[in-house]
Amino acid sequence: MFLFQDATQEVATDAVSQEKTLSIIDLIINGGTASIVIILILVVLLFIALYIYFERSFAIKAASKIDKNFMHQIRDHISNGKLESAMILCAQTDSPVARLIEKGISRIGKPLEDINKAIENAGTLEVYKLEKNVSILATVAGAGPMIGFLGTVIGMILAFHEMATSGGQAEMGLLAGGIYTAMTTTVAGLIVGIIAYIGYNHLVVKTDKVVHNMEANAVEFLDLLNEPI
Repeated sequence: MFLFQDATQEVATDAVSQEKTLSIIDLIINGGTASIVIILILVVLLFIALYIYFERSFAIKAASKIDKNFMHQIRDHISNGKLESAMILCAQTDSPVARLIEKGISRIGKPLEDINKAIENAGTLEVYKLEKNVSILATVAGAGPMIGFLGTVIGMILAFHEMATSGGQAEMGLLAGGIYTAMTTTVAGLIVGIIAYIGYNHLVVKTDKVVHNMEANAVEFLDLLNEPI
């Protein structure tokens, strides 16, 4: 008799635990139309953020690669008066540093201030290329959590509206289920925001390294022009 009761209690406990277990898909679907729309928007934002991060990451990595002997070869060509050879070397090297030096070589013979200004303008353009679409990551990092919170607020409004229209006869289980399902949008928004925020800051750090390398090589080039012949 006792064994039968224990078995019955175990079956009931398992049934309750199974009822309380919901998958992510169930949470999204049970959240209603508003929750599904918000989640879809967040998924789109996540894909956009990931695409921009990996695309910019590969672009910045490629821009940071340059032959360590590049500036030494430039120095030798300029010291020997072979400006055309230096220009050809810059044209064959696909990097921001090479394009800056090429712009500076093309201005040799003019005042040093003009050369410096030309290099600065070229550097501004190169930085703009490196930072292309990176600001979108910052936008996603800020908008993601807010969109998720919007979904939660909409879900809670609908839940309380159900309570108000039911004349106080609404089941608390249904209300609680609707509320925690709606809160999944906040979780999704935070996940998207965190990923975008981390990706944005990582790209900023990598871009700063490339910019610092550009500035260092530009200074070295200007110092080369200042050396006595």
